[in-house]
Amino acid sequence: MEMVYFTVIGIGLYALSDAALDFIERKRGRRFESRQVIFFIIILVLALITFELMELVMRPPA
Repeated sequence: MEMVYFTVIGIGLYALSDAALDFIERKRGRRFESRQVIFFIIILVLALITFELMELVMRPPA
């Protein structure tokens, strides 16, 4: 079941990262030249935070 959670969250992170990048570019007024790098940084940070939180929540009580 854990794999399902990771997959669903990964899909959500992809969509959220794309929306965040689009928002940043609209505020900036033009597209980034290295758009893929910015997208990678956004999704990496969100993934690290989200998966760490998932690990804390799913950890069995001591």
